[in-house]
Amino acid sequence: MGSADQVLRRAADAIEHIRGICFKTGPPRTVGAELEWTTHRTADPSAYLRPGELAEALGAHAPVTLGNPHPVPLPGGGAVTVEPGGQVEISSAPAGSLTELHTAVTADQQVLAGLLRRAGIEMGERALDPHREPRRILDTPRYAAMERIFNQAGRTMMGGTAGFQVCLDAGESNQLPARWAALNEIGPPLLALFANSPRDGWASARMAAWYGIDTHRTDPVPQTDDPALSWAEYAVDAPLLCIRRPDGNWDAPRGMTFRDWIAQGSPTIGDLDYHLGTLFPPVRPRGYLEVRYLDTQPPGEWIAPAAVIVTLLADDTLTDRARDLAAPAAGRWSQAARSGLADREVHDSALALAELACHHLHRTGLPPEVRATVSDILARRLGVSTRMGIPA
Repeated sequence: MGSADQVLRRAADAIEHIRGICFKTGPPRTVGAELEWTTHRTADPSAYLRPGELAEALGAHAPVTLGNPHPVPLPGGGAVTVEPGGQVEISSAPAGSLTELHTAVTADQQVLAGLLRRAGIEMGERALDPHREPRRILDTPRYAAMERIFNQAGRTMMGGTAGFQVCLDAGESNQLPARWAALNEIGPPLLALFANSPRDGWASARMAAWYGIDTHRTDPVPQTDDPALSWAEYAVDAPLLCIRRPDGNWDAPRGMTFRDWIAQGSPTIGDLDYHLGTLFPPVRPRGYLEVRYLDTQPPGEWIAPAAVIVTLLADDTLTDRARDLAAPAAGRWSQAARSGLADREVHDSALALAELACHHLHRTGLPPEVRATVSDILARRLGVSTRMGIPA
């Protein structure tokens, strides 16, 4: 692994670098989450916020993109970021258990909501802004380049959507292929189960926006026996989103892939690492496994999808069983986003996965009352009684 300023001369060197960093193997111990919300003035939700309003509201917790050179984490350890359309996000610190994560993120969310509320700003409850057309309010070279290269779907994603992410350890080297495959295969049923952005015939219009972007940047990574190689090839053949330059113009030649850049220019390892952060498959390797296909959840409900995912990957046997149950719906990404649980294969897999998770929620260590809340959320979303295979 070379230094950040090492120049890449061959695509094979880029692939080797990616394979060396994309999965950090070891016993799976930690879990993290990223929670994102649209933001709105309480008195007029359709008004566009100004960056200065958010900076003032967030105070010491405001991120660098709002002009704060030394952001202070929230009390539970979460870092606050602000997305192009003014969405606020908490990126949790890694936690040693789901209970620890729930406690920390709940506390951080309460602090963040309080800061915003005192400034007359509310956090949205949907994954797609219902009040305004998307508009970029942050001016950075990256966001400006993104806006110019993206179509309307991309601009909607930038300025009007909010997602929920779960982050898990990759696991031991012998566990990695199954854990990686499982998170992709359970994706469509969980996307549908937790869809929270209905619009224009889509259960998850947030995901519809992602689907409308360049598919070479947002499609699932092909599933093979060598996940690291699959991701590396996906990455070098993906188009550039931007090229960092000192003059502030980060526009990239339209359609140029990272492989093309190596052949025509002189990108560095640092450029490659940055490029990896501009790719958005439903599950992304970042050393750990980042689940990106979930809508932001209604207030207090993020623990349900987190608990389901953590439970289904609690051990190899559960993971294998989850893959079997998800198989009929695996790959039905667009059907899950458009039809949600109305798609029969997706519904049946979602129900089976929810039942499996609920019967093993104790594996998460969550307190009984939180497990009951998770069970109730799943039962409500599936439209079944808690006595129909989803115990409290």
